[in-house]
Amino acid sequence: MQYYDVIIVGAGLSGIGAAYHLQRQCPDKTFTILEGRDAIGGTWDLFRYPGIRSDSDMYTLGYEFKPWHGGKVLADGPSIRRYVEETAEDNHIVEHIQFNQMVQRADWDSASATWTVTTEHKDGSVHQHQANMLLLCAGYYNYESGYEPEFPGRENFKGEYVRPQHWPETLDYRGKRVVVIGSGATAVTIVPSMAEDVEHITMLQRSPTYMANRPQYDRFEKVLGAIVPKNTLYRLIRWKNATLQRMLYGATRRWPGTIKRMFLNQVRKQLPDYDVDTHFTPRYNPWDQRLCAVPDNDFFEAIKSGKADVVTDHIDHFTEAGIKLKSGTELPADIIVAATGLQLVVNGKIKFTRDGEAINFADTWSYHGMMFTGVPNIVSTFGYINASWTLRADLNANFFCRLVNHMQSKGANVVEPVLRDSDRDMAPRQWIEDFPSGYMARSMHLFPKQGDRAPWANTQNYRYEKRVIGKANLDDGVLTYSTSSIKQNAAA
Repeated sequence: MQYYDVIIVGAGLSGIGAAYHLQRQCPDKTFTILEGRDAIGGTWDLFRYPGIRSDSDMYTLGYEFKPWHGGKVLADGPSIRRYVEETAEDNHIVEHIQFNQMVQRADWDSASATWTVTTEHKDGSVHQHQANMLLLCAGYYNYESGYEPEFPGRENFKGEYVRPQHWPETLDYRGKRVVVIGSGATAVTIVPSMAEDVEHITMLQRSPTYMANRPQYDRFEKVLGAIVPKNTLYRLIRWKNATLQRMLYGATRRWPGTIKRMFLNQVRKQLPDYDVDTHFTPRYNPWDQRLCAVPDNDFFEAIKSGKADVVTDHIDHFTEAGIKLKSGTELPADIIVAATGLQLVVNGKIKFTRDGEAINFADTWSYHGMMFTGVPNIVSTFGYINASWTLRADLNANFFCRLVNHMQSKGANVVEPVLRDSDRDMAPRQWIEDFPSGYMARSMHLFPKQGDRAPWANTQNYRYEKRVIGKANLDDGVLTYSTSSIKQNAAA
C-alpha cells in the first residue's frame, strides 16, 4: 500500500488544476491523483453529444495560471479536453495519475492521522492507498447516470432512446425526426448542433428557461489582441468577465423585472413571429436557475431555418412512433433524446468513515463551503453555480496549499473546523440557497449545512471569496490543529 502526503480524487478540470498548485506551492509533498475513468478531462471527456461545449466563458472557466488561447469564448468539449490534457502534460502531472481507480470509500484513522482510500479497478481488483490529506475534485454529479423521470409507455417506443451522458458513437440521425426532452443547457446545445442534418428536431419542455446570446469571440480581445501581450490580455479579460458575471447576477437580485424584460426582448428581436410568452418566458426570475448561453444566436437561427421548433407541454405517454402530450398532440420521432438533467452526489459518492463510524455530510456544517465539521484533513471542491466553476476551484486549491504548508509550520498533521460557542445558535441553511433548479432541489438534503455567518456561509460570491478565502487567517479560532498520537510517540 503506497503512502502519500496528499491524494487528489479526480483528474478533471479541478483535479489537474489542483495538482499544478500543489506542485508549485508544496514541492516537498508527495501526491497521487486517483481517477475512476481511463482518461483525463472529467466532464469534458465523459460527455460526447453533438455540440458539447462550455456554457461559461473560457477566460473564467480556464485556469488562472494557463491562459486560454483557443479562440472561441464558449469552447467545444474536445477543445476543453485538449486544454486540460495539455496542462497535465506540460506540467508533468500525468505521471502522478492512477487511471481506472474508482474511489469507493475513505476511512480516517485518528491514531495515525491517515486516510485509507479504497478503489476498485475496472478489472474488478481492489486497491488501497493512504494519505494524510484528501483533496476532493470529483465533481458534483453522478457520472454513471443522469436524472431520468419515469415516462409511461417508454418501452413501447420503437425508435432510438438516447441519454446525452451516454451518447452512442454510432448514432446516425441524418434525415431523422428527433425530439429532445428538456430545456437546459444540454438541450439548447444539442438542438442547433443537430438541426442541419435532421429532417426536423423539436425541443420539448415542460417550462421555459432564460436564454442569453453570447458572442463566440470576445470583442475586447479583437480590439486589443494586436497590441497587448496574450497573457496580460487573458488576465484582463478574465477579470472583466468575472466582474461582469457578478454584476449581472447582482442585477438579477436587485431588479429581476428589468433583467427579465431585457432577456425576453433579446428573444423577441430574434424571433419576432414566435410565441415568446409561451415558449421563452419562465415562471421564475432570472438566475433563480442557471441561464442558458446561446452562442451567436445559434438556437434561434435553427428555429428560423424551419428545421427546429419548441413545444411547451407535458408528456402523457410514449407511443410506438413518438410522444403523446397532455394536450392531445402527438410528436412523431425516430429518435428521442432525454436531456432531463443531472443527479447530484456528495463528494464523489464516496463512503466516508471516521474511526469506524460512518460520516453523514448532511449532519456537518461547511467551512467556507469546502471543509466540514467532524471531518479532518479534507478539502472539497464545489464550484460556483452563478459563475464559472474554475474560479472557485482555483481558490480552493490555493487555500488547500496554504493550509498544508501552515500545518507543517505548526508541526501538526490534523486539521478540522470546529464550531465556536458563539456559532452554536446558527439556524441551518441549505448548502445552495436561492437556486430552486430541479437538479439542486432534488439533492440539497444530502449536502452539508451552511450557516448565516462567516466562515460557515457558502456565499457563491467570487468577489467576496477571493478576498476572504484567498487571504483567510488560518488561525481563526475555527480551524483546530493537532498531532496524532503515533506521530507524538515517534517524536518522543
